[in-house]
Amino acid sequence: MNDDQLKYKIGITLIRGIGNNLAKNLIAYIGSAEDVFREKQSYLAKIPGIGDILSKEIVAQNVLARAEQEIEFILKNKIQTFYYNDRDYPFRLKECADSPIMIFGKGNCDLNNGKFVGIVGTRKATETGKENCKKFISDLVNIQPNSVIVSGLAYGVDICAHKAALDVGLATIAVVGHGLDRIYPAAHRPTAVKMMPKGALLTEYLSQTNPDAPNFVQRNRIIAGLCDALIVVESATRGGALITAEIANDYNRDVFAFPGRVNDEWSVGCNALIKTNKASLIESADDLCRFMNWEKSDSIGCSAVQTTLFLDLSDEEQTIVTTLRKNSEGIQMNELALLLSMPSSKISSLLLEMEFKGVVKCLPGSVYRIVK
Repeated sequence: MNDDQLKYKIGITLIRGIGNNLAKNLIAYIGSAEDVFREKQSYLAKIPGIGDILSKEIVAQNVLARAEQEIEFILKNKIQTFYYNDRDYPFRLKECADSPIMIFGKGNCDLNNGKFVGIVGTRKATETGKENCKKFISDLVNIQPNSVIVSGLAYGVDICAHKAALDVGLATIAVVGHGLDRIYPAAHRPTAVKMMPKGALLTEYLSQTNPDAPNFVQRNRIIAGLCDALIVVESATRGGALITAEIANDYNRDVFAFPGRVNDEWSVGCNALIKTNKASLIESADDLCRFMNWEKSDSIGCSAVQTTLFLDLSDEEQTIVTTLRKNSEGIQMNELALLLSMPSSKISSLLLEMEFKGVVKCLPGSVYRIVK
C-alpha cells in the first residue's frame, strides 16, 4: 500500500466524532480517504452526519502527523494493514456494517482462507471447560485441518483455545484490544509469539493504545465478524462471551454453546443461550461440522463433479464452476464476486440458477461449492 495513501486511510480513523460507519459514508460521498482530506470544508459540511464542526476537523488535517508517526511504526515492525476496500480485507468482516476501516496485523495468516471458528468464554474457566475446549479442537483438526481458531488472548477459555490450536498445528488468530506495540496480558506473550508462523495478532487500534476495558467490548465484534461459527465454552450470566454471541447473532453467524449443569456458575450463560435459541447445543467437533455441513476434508474430491458436462451452462456459469473447482471447500459468495469482478447481485442470481440445476450447493454463511 502506498505510504501516502495509507496516511489518509489511517488519518480518517483518527478524526474525533467520525466512527467507522460515518467514515465509510463520507468516503462513499467523496471517493477516497485522500480526497476527503483534500475536499473543501463547504462541501464536506453538507454531507449527512458531518456538519460544520467535523468538516473543520477534517480540513485542519491535525490527525495526519499522528498517522505518519504510525506508518513509521508499521514499517519498522512489519505490520500488515488491511483497508476495508482492499481485496485482502477479511471478506467475512466486510459483510458487517460496523467493521473497522483499518485493521492492523502481525503474523502469517491468510484472513480469507479456511474455516474460521471463534472460541470464547469466561476468564475463570473450569477444568471441565478447558477439557471441553481442548477436546473440541483436537477433534476438529481431524475433520477440518484447514480450520482457523479465533479468540481474544485473554485468560481462561481464550488462551486455552490458542494453546490447544498450537498443540495440534492449527492456525490461530488473537484479536486484541490495544495496539501492536504491546501484548496484554504480558503473561501470554510466549503464546502470542508461537502463533506468528501460522497465525496472527489483529487489532483496529494504533500503537500506544492502552488495553482499556471499552476496547475489549469493541474488539468482540471483530471476533464475531471474522468467524463462520462462534463457540461459547463457558460463561456466567454476564460477560464478554455473551456480548460476542449477541453480536454474532446480529451478524447472522452460527452460534453454538456447550451445555452445563443448571447449578454451575460458569454454565449459566451457555444454558441461557441454548434455552433462548440464541445458540445451538453442541458437545463435540462432530456436532459443529454436522450443523455447518462441513464434510471431512479427505472425503471431498477435487473436481469430482461430472454433471456439469451434461448441462447447458452459460459462459458466466462455466467460469463460476471453473473457479469453484479450484477450491473444494467452497468459496463465500462475496469473495467469489471479488475474484470474478462481478456485482454481488449478479453472482447471487447465477448461483441460485446453478443451485436449481444441481451444479452447486449453498452451505451456511453463503459459501458455495460444487455438488459432488
